[in-house]
Amino acid sequence: MAAGRGGGWQGVAVALLLLAALTPAGAASAAALPVVINTWAFRTAAETAWRVLESGGSELDAVEKGCSQCEIDQCDGSVGYGGSPDESGETTLDAMIMDGNTMEVGAVADLRRVKNAIGVARKVIEYTKHTLLVGESASLFAVRMGFPYEDLTTQKSLSLYSEWLNQNCQPNYWKNVVPDSSKSCGPYKRREEVTYREEHTSSQRSVHNHDTIGMVVIGVSGTVASGTSTNGAIHKLPGRVGDSPIAGAGSYADSTAGGAAATGDGDIMMRFLPSYQAVEYMRMGTDPTVACQKVISRIQKYAPKFFGAIICANTTGSYGAACNKIPGFTQFHFMVSSPLLSRPTEQVVDCI
Repeated sequence: MAAGRGGGWQGVAVALLLLAALTPAGAASAAALPVVINTWAFRTAAETAWRVLESGGSELDAVEKGCSQCEIDQCDGSVGYGGSPDESGETTLDAMIMDGNTMEVGAVADLRRVKNAIGVARKVIEYTKHTLLVGESASLFAVRMGFPYEDLTTQKSLSLYSEWLNQNCQPNYWKNVVPDSSKSCGPYKRREEVTYREEHTSSQRSVHNHDTIGMVVIGVSGTVASGTSTNGAIHKLPGRVGDSPIAGAGSYADSTAGGAAATGDGDIMMRFLPSYQAVEYMRMGTDPTVACQKVISRIQKYAPKFFGAIICANTTGSYGAACNKIPGFTQFHFMVSSPLLSRPTEQVVDCI
């Protein structure tokens, strides 16, 4: 890594490892910078981001390249092309990236026919005065920035769409419509009388449909960057945008406090700005693990069955994660890279 960024990592690593060994179980995570933390066991994304830092790249570079790696790898079918077809069978992408020094955000939503969503989001920061571009206009912007049009459909996504149609379009995201959306593909019309009932969000999401890579990178000087990339909820209504490209919801970065990123049922989680809230807890001195837990507990009061998790890291390099415990989802796996670890390492937290 370039001098001034990572010099002396190896020199302090042994001392830090000794400190970590003496830290009691359950205590706050030992702090060391730089740190890369990302949702789920997306190892190649973590390795790519860490290599960028080691080679002297910026925190924003690390976030962009790490999330881009997941787009290339089609992580779990929930990031990048060829996954999560919407009601019309099309895959669309959402992404964002945030600079914790300047508080600038670049984001795209409902992006079509362009594979590198977080790369386009970075260009929104660099070449516009805007924050969020959506739909066909986002795709046109991407082409002007030099990104090629490419088909996001694959045999896998076509198969997922065909199977869904053959199951009478179950599950879907409609309510208060006729014909009955639990038994039919529609087309739907609104029911005159609106009824309110508990949302069964957990049953609509498979724990294998992870939805998002969220990543937080904190450099040796405490500079924070964050980002997300996803192809959204499978079988969503065309035009649906979840939490991932929304600053404070999908992720948040502030170099005076820390960074956070969320994953899961974005339609529920975005209502609580969980990433922003977690960073504000850390600003007040709350340990990252506790900050994550407080965010999850807040959402639980309103949506006890929601599927979701969050990662948190502060500017000292301490980090944590939390998730909501539901049937089939009792632990959350995430990746951490730091001088305390010999390589990017998968870690696990029990859900609350």
